[in-house]
Amino acid sequence: MKTTLSLFCCSLSLLFCFYLPRGSLSAGVDRCKLPPRGWNSYDSFCWTISEDDFLKSAKVVAKYLKSHGYEYVVLDYLWYRRLVPGAYTDSLGFDVIDQWGRMVPAPDRWPSAKSGSGFAEVAKEVHSLGLKFGIHVMRGLSRQAFDANTPILDINTGRAYEESGREWRAQDIGIKERSCAWMPHGFMSVNTSLPAGRAFLSSLYHQYAEWGVDFIKHDCVFGDDFNLEEITYVSGLLKKFDRPILYSLSPGTSVTPTMAKELKGLANMYRVTGDDWDSWGDVASHFDVARDFAKAEMVPGEGLLGSSWPDLDMLPLGWLTDAGANQGPHRQCNLTLDEQRTQMTLWSMARSPLMFGGDVRQIDETTYKLITNPTLLEINDYSSNNMEFPYVTGKILGPARNHLMRRSKISMLKRVNNHHTRVVGVTSCKDPNANGWSVESLGQYHEQICWRKEDEQLNREPLCLYKRICSNEHVLYGQDNRRLFTSDNGVKSCLDASPRHKLTSSEWKKKQPSFSTCRGDANQVYIYHHFSSSPRIDRERKFAAYCCNGLSTDVEVEQQCHSQEQLLWPMRQGKTS
Repeated sequence: MKTTLSLFCCSLSLLFCFYLPRGSLSAGVDRCKLPPRGWNSYDSFCWTISEDDFLKSAKVVAKYLKSHGYEYVVLDYLWYRRLVPGAYTDSLGFDVIDQWGRMVPAPDRWPSAKSGSGFAEVAKEVHSLGLKFGIHVMRGLSRQAFDANTPILDINTGRAYEESGREWRAQDIGIKERSCAWMPHGFMSVNTSLPAGRAFLSSLYHQYAEWGVDFIKHDCVFGDDFNLEEITYVSGLLKKFDRPILYSLSPGTSVTPTMAKELKGLANMYRVTGDDWDSWGDVASHFDVARDFAKAEMVPGEGLLGSSWPDLDMLPLGWLTDAGANQGPHRQCNLTLDEQRTQMTLWSMARSPLMFGGDVRQIDETTYKLITNPTLLEINDYSSNNMEFPYVTGKILGPARNHLMRRSKISMLKRVNNHHTRVVGVTSCKDPNANGWSVESLGQYHEQICWRKEDEQLNREPLCLYKRICSNEHVLYGQDNRRLFTSDNGVKSCLDASPRHKLTSSEWKKKQPSFSTCRGDANQVYIYHHFSSSPRIDRERKFAAYCCNGLSTDVEVEQQCHSQEQLLWPMRQGKTS
């Protein structure tokens, strides 16, 4: 598998040399201290799962995954839709609602709900396995309840909600023009500025709490369908309950850190991408998103009665169904094993919630070992300061006896947070960062050329190179402006890199980019121009000009420049590269 994606680097901040059970850190008022972990039915069953299939899956999770921290079993959407001919993901008229317009489990799929107890029996069974029970819910009010104009339950009186001398109904609170964009026949927002609208939401979530629900996945309220008013009100309801209910938001299409900051204190996890399925394109799209939220220092953030976690979506591994399908698991994951490993590694290093989506009843040994890998799970739980890092190098020091991971210090860039370390890059000669070089003579034949950002503090060390004249065999007639640039005042290490692409980890490890043994070949020969305003290192004028700049390892600057493919650009003899 060939990629040019940047890697993530993480530093483990472990206080223990053994794997601490997750429950000992997640109980109490500080809710969701670790990224949530569990199984979700969507990737393997879409909406068609039955009570029997769900409880069998829960038993497998309890037996094989609970000891690895997978504690939630979450029933995804449309559990209230009857599985009959004509019903599909956006069909109208097939849902089961009570007299108050609230969704209740479809009895043809959930027979324990026939008594009117909703999911109480299912939750009881899940709890007996030592697991926690979650459900998926949609925004506001169903189209079916709106069309039926059902009354609204007043949970304080047990009767229809009345105000200003009249009874309020679904059509008084539903906002039809704010229907869910991806399920227009399904659900719409309610007017939370109206007491009747708030009363309806209260009746919904009190019912979920009475059923014994431990996890709410609230859909079509975030991303492109952002509804902060409903999120805020629901969060307030969950905060008042006498037992913890984790609050998850979905989906995350077009979500940015700026948008997510509006959720401060409101949720425990929130999607930051659209739905992730088993294609490499879907996986690859998560690298930049994970980078952005790490850079924004939102992993974790302040959540509902505890922490909140950016959610990269479920892990579509193992035996799956298809998006929108009216059938259960029927095919294997399309990702290669390397791609699956990449996904699990990225999700773990980004500290995303880990929700396995495959059919646990048919889980194979390879998938099982991947999602229970102790090193990745430890990284997911306890690592810190994880962020995108353009180059990674290091070597195994030997078997780790008291720790899962032990690496040598990173060459040159010893720590991502070392603000005194610099690297060299290339950029357009029109870029202001191509300027800022200054020259100091060190004798008759030697000069030091240094780069400092224009607005940078003077007490900060500049990046300096030492300019050397090329030996005669490397200088052609009329080319006396060619130079080598060394890392010190000797001639042992010269500026050296490939201009064609971002260097991979193996290339960095092999070539020690930025500097390698001085050879004087084309990869190390640069053109040096010294203008009256500022000296520059660039290419010959008859070719496209690219200039060297100095780059701080500050995360903000580093990510900005490397997103523009700015790397070292050596002189090529007589042709462009």
